[in-house]
Amino acid sequence: MILKHVAAEFGCQRKLHAKRPLFAGLFVAGLALLASAQFASAQLAHTTLAVTNAKIIPIDGPPIEHGTLVVRDGKIVAVGDAASTKIPDGATVIDASGKIIMPGIVDSHSHIGDDGNITVSDGQDGNEGTNPVQPALRVIDSINPADPNIRIALSGGITTANILPGSANVMGGQSAYIKLRGATIEEMLVPGSIGGMKMANGTNPKGYGSRGQAPMTRMEEAALARGIYEKAQQYKIHWDAYNKAVAAGDKTAKAPDPDPGLDAVVQILEGKRIVHNHTHRADDVMTVLRLSDEFHYRVVVHHGTESCMVANELARRHVGVSYTMIDAPGGKPETINVNMSCPAQLEKAGVKVAFNTDDPITNSRLLLRSAALAIRGGMSEEAALKGLTIYPAEMLDLQSRIGSLTPGKDADFVILSGSPFSVYTHVLQTWIEGQKVFDRSDPADLHYATGGFAVGARYPKLNPAQPAAGGAQ
Repeated sequence: MILKHVAAEFGCQRKLHAKRPLFAGLFVAGLALLASAQFASAQLAHTTLAVTNAKIIPIDGPPIEHGTLVVRDGKIVAVGDAASTKIPDGATVIDASGKIIMPGIVDSHSHIGDDGNITVSDGQDGNEGTNPVQPALRVIDSINPADPNIRIALSGGITTANILPGSANVMGGQSAYIKLRGATIEEMLVPGSIGGMKMANGTNPKGYGSRGQAPMTRMEEAALARGIYEKAQQYKIHWDAYNKAVAAGDKTAKAPDPDPGLDAVVQILEGKRIVHNHTHRADDVMTVLRLSDEFHYRVVVHHGTESCMVANELARRHVGVSYTMIDAPGGKPETINVNMSCPAQLEKAGVKVAFNTDDPITNSRLLLRSAALAIRGGMSEEAALKGLTIYPAEMLDLQSRIGSLTPGKDADFVILSGSPFSVYTHVLQTWIEGQKVFDRSDPADLHYATGGFAVGARYPKLNPAQPAAGGAQ
């Protein structure tokens, strides 16, 4: 994530103070709308739902040109050809003729809720710039479920996101894997998930150098990373020895002092927690791989601007890339070689590529477009679809729950007006675990899809007429 200038932060705060009554109203209205919609949809989640007559892209198999998707109690129970897939008696039926259904989109790198929309934010909460190594930080402690950016993401078909701390630190804290529903972070967390660990190298962590503090160089970034892993190794040795003594009946054994940060790093060393590593230049990508080799942990390369230059090294280690696709160069020197063909080159080398928004870098409404740009650069449509669904699910250890329309998985799906990668296609509806959480035919939701959520109430004439009730519009 690109770091913001302090002066810009203060400027935003001044604007907030000047317009606080409006923003407070939007905050309360947003919560009320969200709660009302989710209450109504929650009732539907406990019934049987069948969406039929649509083209279905299940990801785990070939497209079904005329298909039916059956959902019960928040799970997918059947998917197949409409002629042979029985719709259970009493099911609520949605006729989606002419529409396309695909799995809910998984954003493998986002800051929504954390680096919040200006209407609810009092300044960025993503980077704790007081220490470059902070594994004890938890992004769940700064996520605001009322952030309008979450509803904007739903309008883009995103159902699950990896919310990460920023990239100002070598180790910036623990990420959270969330579903984009619920009024509290506890309701949003994917059950059973512990999140990942955010790391970064290259330009951003070197910002400490401007204050005369380490790291000032890439060398020190790597040294700090090694230092925390070596410390965690020793911490684990002490705890293992203590637990062994207790198991043997030694009542005099003394437990080591607990350290929540080191506990999280030990989870990395044990393979329980994945490292999500911000990195751009090819040499920085190799430093990420070198550290992973040395300490034997799982890692996903994030952004990966020049990752295609070392594609074979990534493929040999089975390391995936969560790619941030932008359509114009700029930002900082380490991203100067951004290239739309990079995902295609990674695909050719056998590297799994997911696409991310790094929102606010790319607005969450536009993640489908990011994958479309990769197709323009030579990537196959099949790989691009997987890069929005099953590949990012795998990068979050969530492939058993999400990422494809497979019976037994969560009923997270999107209804589209046309081909996923057409510039003319709209997300019509977004569903999470059998609950409809976005409907473009609802004027309130439409404003989040078009960018006018903050002004619709002040300009009633901008509100479109309510369409007739029925299936997907």
